[in-house]
Amino acid sequence: MSKLQEKVDEMAGAMKDMNESPDMDLLMAVCKGLGPALYNSDAAYVATSDKEEVDRLKKNFLIKKLGLSESDDLDGAIDMVTEKMGKSNPRKHRAIFYYLLTKHFKKESIYK
Repeated sequence: MSKLQEKVDEMAGAMKDMNESPDMDLLMAVCKGLGPALYNSDAAYVATSDKEEVDRLKKNFLIKKLGLSESDDLDGAIDMVTEKMGKSNPRKHRAIFYYLLTKHFKKESIYK
């Protein structure tokens, strides 16, 4: 089994623990899109308590990657995903975070 597949399976298991049934093709595409960050112990997680990181997430992922704008209630979506993953959970997997945002905004076509 490849390292990528191991990570995808790990993310799928974590999502099932959150009562989410992931679309495995989309999850694989999101994980591939993260590249080396998926394997970096710091970059693999989103720190929603860090305002600078949340701003980068909005700018680089939601606006640049998904093609959204500030008028799309980006903060509301980030808050919703943060709640779903556990606000007190300091280790929010970036792949799952991005996956949930992609699904929320119905932007799956970006990864096809």
